[in-house]
Amino acid sequence: MVKLTIDGRMIDVAEGTTVLDAAKMLNIEIPTLCHHPKLTPFGGCRLCIVEVKGVPRPLTSCTTPVSEGMEVTTSTPALEDLRKTVLELLLSDHPNDCMVCEKAGDCTLQELAYFYGIRENRFGGERRMYEKKDGNPFIERDMGKCILCGRCVKVCDEIQGVGAIDFAYRGFKSKICPTFEKDLDCEFCGQCVAVCPTGALTGKMWQLRGRQKDIKEIDTTCSYCGTGCNLTLHVRQNEVVRVTSKEDTWNEGWLCVKGRFGYSFINSPDRLKKPLIRITPRDKSGVGSQEPGVSKLQTPNSKLFREATWDEALDYIAAKLKEIKERSGADSIAGLSSARCTTEENYLFQKFMRTAVGTNNVDHCARL
Repeated sequence: MVKLTIDGRMIDVAEGTTVLDAAKMLNIEIPTLCHHPKLTPFGGCRLCIVEVKGVPRPLTSCTTPVSEGMEVTTSTPALEDLRKTVLELLLSDHPNDCMVCEKAGDCTLQELAYFYGIRENRFGGERRMYEKKDGNPFIERDMGKCILCGRCVKVCDEIQGVGAIDFAYRGFKSKICPTFEKDLDCEFCGQCVAVCPTGALTGKMWQLRGRQKDIKEIDTTCSYCGTGCNLTLHVRQNEVVRVTSKEDTWNEGWLCVKGRFGYSFINSPDRLKKPLIRITPRDKSGVGSQEPGVSKLQTPNSKLFREATWDEALDYIAAKLKEIKERSGADSIAGLSSARCTTEENYLFQKFMRTAVGTNNVDHCARL
């Protein structure tokens, strides 16, 4: 263990701990933009600078490991002035369109500008202007709002292992882009969107659908596969407008393209909400053959199926399985399970096939 002092408070931390993490253990807040707890330190934004006794210049707390007897000061008039200057420099090259930005209210840069009271900017000069030309279907890349924090590059490389984007060019012309500045073509997991601290990366499906006001957050579990990632649905007027995932969940906030962007089916008018039973030839004689309270399915295939209750559908399935088993034997029936079910559900399915139906003809779509 290493003993050090931060703002006059003593703490023991493990060797290798950064000054920033040690400060967090004492609930001392140090502003950051490029730092993310699940990514390797970068030290690019320079906002987390601190003073260390015996060192003539400020150090970035996210990249500085603790040492025995270290005395750290996290806030002084000089440090706060430097941090404000850094923010002003970032904002001098940043679009002033918070009124229509998708990240307004959830933007770290906006929040820091608020706390440092930056109303006007004293820096002028040339600004970076980028044309929006990205043709991908999911992620809006507004590079004019990029602050070069590198979070998207690191999460794509260190977490997703794809490396679809990286830093390009040098100096004032530096930017983050795909290879040869082509349109983004990757897995579209959206991890870069999740860690972006500004409005540089947002979901195209989210645009003008609601930001913070009148948004209700509902925690649930993704239904696409048996992994069971935790989701947070952002709902406005009974419609899901975007999907995120909290960092303290078991999937640590990471999602795949389906979990993050595949939610439009929820409010689709074509979504099946009741079981359907195929109409047999003897049912086609007329509406009289249809049970009371069960309506015809109003789709182009409504002549082939009719809506039913769950009890009716389950009874129908049980009767058909029993009929086939009695006529042709249990081994004439086979069951194919799904990767979209949990391990427990797949276990129950194979148990049903082996004990209730009486066959070992069980397989799984992901066994290959």
